[in-house]
Amino acid sequence: MGLVVLHLVSLYLYRCAYTGGAVKSLNRSSSAMAARANKFGEISQEGRRAQERSVDDWLPITSSRNAKWWYAAFHNVTAMVGAGVLSLPYAMSELGWGPGIAVLLLSWIITLYTLWQMVEMHEMVPGKRFDRYHELGQYAFGEKLGLWIVVPQQLVVEVGLNIVYMVTGGKSLSKFHDIICDGRNDCKKIKLTYFTMIFASVQFVLSQLPNFDSISTISLAAAIMSICYSTIAWGASVDKGWKAAGHVSYHLRETTAAGRVFGFFEALGDVAFAYAGHNVVLEIQATIPSTPEKPSKNTMWKGVVVAYVIIALHYFPVALIGYWAFGNNVDDNILITLKKPSWLIAIANMMVVLHVVGSYQVYAMPVFDMIEMVLVKKLRFPPGLPVRLVARTAYVAFTMFIAITFPFFGGLLGFFGGFAFAPTTYFLPCIMWLAIHKPKRFSLSWCTNWICIVLGFMLMILSPIGGLRRIIKDAQTYSFYS
Repeated sequence: MGLVVLHLVSLYLYRCAYTGGAVKSLNRSSSAMAARANKFGEISQEGRRAQERSVDDWLPITSSRNAKWWYAAFHNVTAMVGAGVLSLPYAMSELGWGPGIAVLLLSWIITLYTLWQMVEMHEMVPGKRFDRYHELGQYAFGEKLGLWIVVPQQLVVEVGLNIVYMVTGGKSLSKFHDIICDGRNDCKKIKLTYFTMIFASVQFVLSQLPNFDSISTISLAAAIMSICYSTIAWGASVDKGWKAAGHVSYHLRETTAAGRVFGFFEALGDVAFAYAGHNVVLEIQATIPSTPEKPSKNTMWKGVVVAYVIIALHYFPVALIGYWAFGNNVDDNILITLKKPSWLIAIANMMVVLHVVGSYQVYAMPVFDMIEMVLVKKLRFPPGLPVRLVARTAYVAFTMFIAITFPFFGGLLGFFGGFAFAPTTYFLPCIMWLAIHKPKRFSLSWCTNWICIVLGFMLMILSPIGGLRRIIKDAQTYSFYS
């Protein structure tokens, strides 16, 4: 009996030892497999990171970070001093002297403040840069909500601006042709559609330039052109004003109460349209190098200040002198009102064309970045020339088609100015600032941001009403593809 018990105990101990060894062997095998898996995972993650870096190096916004402060200055001038400045005298005729000056000055101050906020928020997280407007929105509101809040508005702004610049380029080319052919019998009447297509043909070529640095020369030329034609606009208006002194009416353009209200709303949109550089400011700042010792915000802010001084020196003279010279008879594009000297006005119109060539590219570049990011990162198309050629050509063709179909220049300014620019320019940066920095309630920062939010929200609601009314009025007398 004792031998049987001893045998069973021995057998039990043997089985335990065998099982334990097997378990240890299995554990060692599992550990080795886990180590190999971790090593493979690290290699895969490193490979994915390298692939993402290569894609980022190919995308337009993040492919180059060599810009200087003066790049930021003329990119911002090109983005802001655009076709909108030519409509400011018309906006003054809808607002009158007092409200007009107040709206212009208040818009300049608010937009400079919100632009400063965006420059500051570009690198608020140590070691990270928010290179795109929607990336900042995702940090402020969450991954999904941030995209839904920012991307639709930003696309409306940038695509809307490209359409307006198509219209402006075509109309300015048409005006240049009409001035040159005035009094000549050998000139034929050319449809506006064809001038818009001529302007678009230039964009088809320039749209293949890869990034912001590659269009820096075009942007600089566009900034110079905007300064030149703005100076011509107010300089020629001074001459006209002296000759017409005492014969100009400054009563509001509209005669009925309803017309004055709608005109006031539209004028707000025109002014909002004129201050529209915020939608590309983070993308411009992304091209500037940054280190912990020398962050990009210092360089960017220097460029912004220079740009805003230039803006003030041209916006206020064009708006005030243009309104003083022509009163409520000014057109929605002051260069149309200025008929003589014809050679100077022809040159100014060609300068507008050259400027909007560059402005189109500045606002199209973030759109190209979004399209190519989706194609390469989401749909897994290989980055390269075919993707870029097809995507950008299709986009330019789309904006050309819309511009040819709906060339309502003045109404487009008012509608897009309020509907799209008011949120992204006047109050969305303030909401982000409150969400991220959380200033103390009723502090100066808290109150300032809420004032901007309220004013911007009112602008967003009211100004598209006037712009839409103008579009409807213009459409009644318009023949498509004429």
